[in-house]
Amino acid sequence: MHAMGLDDAAIAKPMVGVVSQKGETTPCNMTHYTQVEYAKEGVTMAGGTPREFTTISVSDGVGMNHEGMKFSLVSRELIADSIEAVIHGHAYDGVVGYGGCDKTLPGVIMGMVRCNVPSVFVYGGSALPGRFQGRDVSVLDTYEAVGAVQAGTMTHDELTQLEEACKPTIGSCAGQFTANTMAMVSEALGLTVPNSSMIPGVYSERKGVGHRAGALVMDMIERGGPLPRDIVTRKALENACAIVAATGGSTNTALHIPAIANEAGIPFTADDVAEVLQRTPFIGNLRPGGKYHAKDVYEIGGAHVVIKELIAHGYMHGDTLTVTGRTLAEEVQDAPAPDGEIIRPVKDAIMDSGGVVVLKGNLCPDGALLKVAGLKSLTFTGTARVFESEDDAVEAVHTRDYKEGEILIVRNEGPVGGPGMREMLGLTALIYGQGMGEKVALLTDGRFSGATRGMCIGHAAPEAATGGPMGLVQNGDTITIDGAAATITLDVSDAELDERRKSWRAPETPHKAGLLSKYAATVGQAHEGAVTHAGNAQWPASRRKGME
Repeated sequence: MHAMGLDDAAIAKPMVGVVSQKGETTPCNMTHYTQVEYAKEGVTMAGGTPREFTTISVSDGVGMNHEGMKFSLVSRELIADSIEAVIHGHAYDGVVGYGGCDKTLPGVIMGMVRCNVPSVFVYGGSALPGRFQGRDVSVLDTYEAVGAVQAGTMTHDELTQLEEACKPTIGSCAGQFTANTMAMVSEALGLTVPNSSMIPGVYSERKGVGHRAGALVMDMIERGGPLPRDIVTRKALENACAIVAATGGSTNTALHIPAIANEAGIPFTADDVAEVLQRTPFIGNLRPGGKYHAKDVYEIGGAHVVIKELIAHGYMHGDTLTVTGRTLAEEVQDAPAPDGEIIRPVKDAIMDSGGVVVLKGNLCPDGALLKVAGLKSLTFTGTARVFESEDDAVEAVHTRDYKEGEILIVRNEGPVGGPGMREMLGLTALIYGQGMGEKVALLTDGRFSGATRGMCIGHAAPEAATGGPMGLVQNGDTITIDGAAATITLDVSDAELDERRKSWRAPETPHKAGLLSKYAATVGQAHEGAVTHAGNAQWPASRRKGME
């Protein structure tokens, strides 16, 4: 430690890890360069010794629509594992953890809950939206514009202009996609500096956020808590689900919230998520289903506007703890009322139920996720068009070799079958950009981006590669999707499915070594969070692979 420039006084003080993913893999985490310094200053000013370290990040934006996307979800586990290794390996007294791109937020939170030392999570902040042809735009607009060019409704020159305009600053994607949704989840859980999540990443206010994060973790060390597992309770997890529902947030959170619960030893599956989603009104007019971005939420008072409104009407628990030692209700008491346009009051909700539903039926017995926020119709009946991988489906969509009324089945892309459960914004954005967003449906055991919209159902469980019913679907089968009733039905008799099952064989995987092979050997199913270990308490009657 002397070799690192520490004197005896610094060594005697509490040592606080300050972890981020600063680097050049994605603009989402480049805000961390300056913000980490602010947190370290905060720790020092409060009497501690900060110890900076980093974890990896995998950019979903860069990894989209090729084999690289298989490494995205597994990166969440790598981040949590690396935080555990450093914090416990060096016996640090606390941690301030920064997250930026999609999997880094849950990964850091999972590591904090697993280590259970005094911890404060900080989101690095979103990018500012761009301007194109008189309107605010984000990366989503550019993805969908590729399909528009293919459909002949946009020129290549316009696409180039949009590409250059859509993300004018560093920071995470500007809409209520996975990063901003998980940032709001951190607020609802009580794990972050209060009302910091919607401050854009490039705003100078973030200096104060970093200073307060450092001071808060030192205060928690001095008081002995509250520790992450004191904060992450069943009530707090329900609050996390409620804020996702209220803002039309990313379906990826139905993976991440159960995974965080697993670290706390709390059984919490997609069924628990669905229960909260069904009872929570949808009040956020936010992209992708709505109109506005994170910066707009910041300008009307931040995430606390949503939380206060939900607590006031009984949709969130106000008595849960936060990192300040105060309750969530106490932290949000001074928040302004909803503005009525960006965030609506509960009495004028966009929908009475949350923006995401968990569909169940003979095709997906353990559930599949549909984001209903922004959909014109909640029902769809069509004939199956089966693809054995995302690559095959993308080729068909590129050549427009599909037609209205079909349900595109993209299987063998689950946690085990992928391996890695690829995100398919590239595919769904092409479909939407070609004007087919609600004229066809898409069902996959893979997952979608928080930016995905349209009749897209993901996280189908059990997945095809482990023997789930998706692996038995054949071209021409009739499937009915009912978002209102939360059902998905394959119109094939049980006897016929039993006959098909006799000839089913698990698909071969090319990933027989390396990280993905290790991941496939340990990962569980999507409805349980796609986790790779048992958490801090064994789940009863778990069906997770490898735990029989």
